[in-house]
Amino acid sequence: MKLTLRKYQQDEDHWKIRAFLRDVFLANQRREMSWPLYRWDYWRWHVNENIFRFDLSAAIFMWETNEGRLAAVLNPDGPGEAFLQVHPEFRSSELEVEMISAAEIQFATTQSDGRQRLIVWAHENDPERQALLQRRGYTRGTWLPEHQRRRDLRDPIPDFQPAEGFTIRALGDVNEHPARSWVSWKAFHPDEPDEKYQGHDWYANVQRAPLYRRDLDLVAAAPNGEFAAFCTLWFDDVTRTAAFEPVGTHPDYQRKGLGKALMAEGLRRVRGLGATLCTVGSYSEAAGALYASLGFTAYDLCEAWVKEW
Repeated sequence: MKLTLRKYQQDEDHWKIRAFLRDVFLANQRREMSWPLYRWDYWRWHVNENIFRFDLSAAIFMWETNEGRLAAVLNPDGPGEAFLQVHPEFRSSELEVEMISAAEIQFATTQSDGRQRLIVWAHENDPERQALLQRRGYTRGTWLPEHQRRRDLRDPIPDFQPAEGFTIRALGDVNEHPARSWVSWKAFHPDEPDEKYQGHDWYANVQRAPLYRRDLDLVAAAPNGEFAAFCTLWFDDVTRTAAFEPVGTHPDYQRKGLGKALMAEGLRRVRGLGATLCTVGSYSEAAGALYASLGFTAYDLCEAWVKEW
């Protein structure tokens, strides 16, 4: 089938891609062979809006049928990375060669020695794409793979409770953005000087994401009122799938069971909304152990393949 390539043009394309990713996720039996919907929303409204700020019309490429049906999407995550989102109905080596060729032209970054480099992420259960990447000169990178963890919400949820004096609750109004932003900074930048902290304005963009719900944006408050830990869940009622992104704890409050208590409460909330599957991504052993304790024992790997030329 002949497909036509075009660039992302306007906000209507954002909604078209959202519908496409839902279809792909369901067609792949809710396995993350392509991005699930929450990741697209999170990338669009947080990762890109607050960090990388790609020009979407220059960074997103769409392949469509003559009838306008979306068959594939090519997009970055960060600089020098490419993700191929392909509906299984339209998969072919010819299409993926075209997508990888476009990524090499549009997304490759120049290294200090003048060489070009591109990372393409591929699922461990996708031997066709792995073989294609090898034929084009890619090798499996040394980066830690993403463990795409999942758990069935029909299974019992552990009754983890927070340490004495700590409270698990949903985030409040905009007056709590500074506290929520600060605990995120400390959790993910524990070794950075506080002078590098850039404020809390970014959090308003997170809340603009279509799937965002404040009742699923959870915090653990310490006895002194300080936010000690947090997790945000994203629930798609069409696919009946929820996901955690992000999960973190302030270094001063680690090893108090707050992450477990937060996530257990989150699992109960999304199950009550009708979710039947929950997912979470991890890279480190510590994160993997936390998630496994909550029943996220099944996982797939998404691996980085790199080419330099």
